[in-house]
Amino acid sequence: MELRCKEIVNVVDGRRLGHIVDVVFNLESGCLQGVVVPGEKSFWNVFKNGMELFIPLTQIVKVGEDTILVEIFANPAPQNSTYILENNDNKKKKN
Repeated sequence: MELRCKEIVNVVDGRRLGHIVDVVFNLESGCLQGVVVPGEKSFWNVFKNGMELFIPLTQIVKVGEDTILVEIFANPAPQNSTYILENNDNKKKKN
């Protein structure tokens, strides 16, 4: 399956987010973590590369022939509090 050819569309507001520029894997498990799309461009930063947007696998709703539907809210709440706790525990262990 060629992911780069598929357009990403947010089902929450109907915005087209662009095409996938990269995929992110967990090196330990070999599992796909999510995809990366170009950041939002505005009139003033047309010629600059914007920030890229990481879309976790948990927010991918449907993969179609030409389009991937994702569900991204304006202010997403943490989906996996265990992940946050693991990060905090790792920081405490390092100190």
